[in-house]
Amino acid sequence: MSDLNDPNPPAAQPWWREAVTYQVYVRSFADSDGDGVGDLPGITSRLPHLRDLGVDALWITPFYVSPQHDHGYDVADYRDVDPRFGTLADADALLARARELGLKVIVDLVPNHTSSEHVWFQAALAAGPGSPERARYLFRDGRGPDGAEPPNNWKSVFGGDAWTRVPDGQWYLHLFDTTQPDLDWRNPEVGDMFEEVLRFWLDRGVDGFRVDVAHGLVKEESLRDQVVPEQPADAGSMVERANPDEPMWDQPEVHDVYRRWHRVLAEYDGDRMAVAEAWTQTPESMARFVRADEMQQSFNFDWLLAPWSASAFAKVITGTFAALEDVHAAPTWVLSNHDVVRHTTRYGGGATGLARARAATLTMLALPGSAYLYQGEELGLEEVEVAPEHRQDPAYLRQKDSAPQSEWVGRDGCRVPIPWAGDQPPYAFGPGHTQPWLPQPLDWAGLTVETQDKADRDGADSTLGFYRRALAARRAHALGAGDTVELLTTEGDVLAVRRGPLTVVLNTGPAAVDLPAGEVVIASGEIGDDGLLPPDTAVWLV
Repeated sequence: MSDLNDPNPPAAQPWWREAVTYQVYVRSFADSDGDGVGDLPGITSRLPHLRDLGVDALWITPFYVSPQHDHGYDVADYRDVDPRFGTLADADALLARARELGLKVIVDLVPNHTSSEHVWFQAALAAGPGSPERARYLFRDGRGPDGAEPPNNWKSVFGGDAWTRVPDGQWYLHLFDTTQPDLDWRNPEVGDMFEEVLRFWLDRGVDGFRVDVAHGLVKEESLRDQVVPEQPADAGSMVERANPDEPMWDQPEVHDVYRRWHRVLAEYDGDRMAVAEAWTQTPESMARFVRADEMQQSFNFDWLLAPWSASAFAKVITGTFAALEDVHAAPTWVLSNHDVVRHTTRYGGGATGLARARAATLTMLALPGSAYLYQGEELGLEEVEVAPEHRQDPAYLRQKDSAPQSEWVGRDGCRVPIPWAGDQPPYAFGPGHTQPWLPQPLDWAGLTVETQDKADRDGADSTLGFYRRALAARRAHALGAGDTVELLTTEGDVLAVRRGPLTVVLNTGPAAVDLPAGEVVIASGEIGDDGLLPPDTAVWLV
C-alpha cells in the first residue's frame, strides 16, 4: 500500500496529525463538589492521570449552559459554562493546567441545533410566522387539513417524528429531541453567530473543536419527503442508517461552512484544528470533510463498526487510506465513544472481550494518523446494564414507548462514571459518599485507577498498565515509522501490517498461529516461548 498522505510532508507536522486524544464525558469523569455530577474542576484535578497515561490531548463533551435534556448537547448559551460544571474561570484554569502538563484541549461544538431555551428560539416562538427570528430555524407550515400534519415525513434520530407543532400552528424541525430545534444554516445570521463562538473559545486558548453532527447542518432546501425503503433497518441504533436517500444529511453546501471555519482557525497560532463527527454513507463522503481547505480530521467510524475479524479490519484499513489518498489527509481511528457500546462488550465481554479489546487497540495505535480513546477503556470497563428506572438518555426515553419491541436500551451504559479508588461506589468519583448520577456496579473495585496503578507498580498485568506501555511504544516505534502501510497478510484469521520497521500481527481466530521472526516490542496479552501468537492477541515486532 502506497503512502496515502502528503507525499512531501513538512518536517514539523501539526500536533494533531498523529495525536492520541482522550475523550472526557464531563458528567462522568470526576466530581469536585460532591453533587454526583462531574465538572470542570474535577477534570482539572485528574489531568495528571492523562499525562501519566501518555495521551496528547483531551476532548471534553459540552459544558455550556444547558437544560441538560441531552446532557449538554442542547446548548442554551455557547459562550458560558453551565453552573453544574463550574464557571468560565474554571474553564480558564483547566486550559492553563493542561498547558502546564503538555496536553492540548479540544472542546465540543454543537452547531446543528440549539436548546429550545436558547434566546434565539424563545424569540422565534414569540415573534410568530414569517419573522426574521423564525428564519434562524426551520419553521414550516404543516400539510393536510388545517396544516395538522408534519411538513414532511422525516423521523428523529431519537425516534418519532422530526417535527413538533407550536401553538400558532407552524411546525419546527428537530432531527434529535424536541428540545433541540435545528438551525437554518442557509441564514447568514447563523454562520456569523458561530464564527463569534469559535473566536470566543479560540481566544481563551482551546486547541480545537469536535464538531457534533457535522454532516447535518445544511438540509436539502426543498425539505422534500425522504424516500423510505419498504423494509427499513431497525431504528433502534443511532449509528445504523441503511437508507441511501438522506435529504437531511451530508448536503454539498455544508462544506462551505467548514471552509469558513478553516479560515478562522488559520488566523490563530498553534495549529488549531477541528474534527468532524460525520456519519456519512461511504469513506469517500467522509473524506470530503478533510479536504485541504476544510476540517483537519474526521472520525473514522468504519473502524468502530467493524466486527472482530481480520478481513474486516483489513478492509477498513485499505478503504480508509484509499478514500483519503486524493485529499492527502491523515486518518483517525476510534473504537469507543459516548454514543456506542464499549468495545470490550461489543467483542464478547468478559475475559474474551477484554483480550480482543486490547488487541484491537494495540493494532489501532500502530497505524498512521490520530487515535481517539474513550474514558474508562484504559481500565477495561465494560458496558453497564443500567436499570430502567435510572436511564436518562433521551434517545432511549423517546423510543421506549413508541418502539417497545426494540432491545436497544440507550447510551447510558457507556456513560457510567469511572472508578478512581476505593472498594465500593462512588469509588472516589467525588468527595464524600454521594452516589453519581448513574449508578456504578458493585464489582468495580478491582478496576479502579488506584487498584490498577498499584498492580502496574508491582509488575502485575493491568489494562491501565497495558495502555501506558502501548502509548509509550507508539511514541518510540510507530510515530517515526512513516505513513506508508503495507498489508502483509489477511489470510484466514490473521492480519499482518508493516509500517516501516514495525510489523503488527493480529490473531482474531480461535487457535494460536506462528509468530513471525522479530523482536517483540509489546503484545496485548501473554506470549510464551513456543513461537506462537495466541488467539485474540496482537503483537508489535521490529
